[in-house]
Amino acid sequence: MIHTAPRRAAALVGALFAALLLVLTGCSTGGDGKGSSAGTHRPSASASRPSGGTTAPGWAKGLPTVPAGRLPAEAQHTLKLIDAGGPFPYPKDGTVFGNYEKRLPSEPRGYYHEYTVDTPGARNRGARRLITGKHHEFFYTDDHYKNFKAVLR
Repeated sequence: MIHTAPRRAAALVGALFAALLLVLTGCSTGGDGKGSSAGTHRPSASASRPSGGTTAPGWAKGLPTVPAGRLPAEAQHTLKLIDAGGPFPYPKDGTVFGNYEKRLPSEPRGYYHEYTVDTPGARNRGARRLITGKHHEFFYTDDHYKNFKAVLR
């Protein structure tokens, strides 16, 4: 048949496109294809959950882990704000986190964004933060970037 080659080519292109979508969204840590806007980054609520509940995801790169439900109530509240896309109480929420301390996996500038976790009794933003990665990774610090835990969602 003369028309078989174009059909096979179209099927191959479709299969390659589907595989690319699977790699970019289905096999990531929950990417939904949404970018950042107005200088803030708002990750999706669809971050994947590790199977078995005890295995750290590959993106944790050896960091200690903490289930989201074991974070302080204020951090859980900040996670809900991130999932909802705001509104955020602090102007610096959603801004680029530079990872200058090099305690998170090395990534290009703009990969990480930070959000304030309220600290009861603090007069300022306090020391607690949630850091998000471009592929919906979440990290928690309660000592102003000295130590991080990968948040399992």
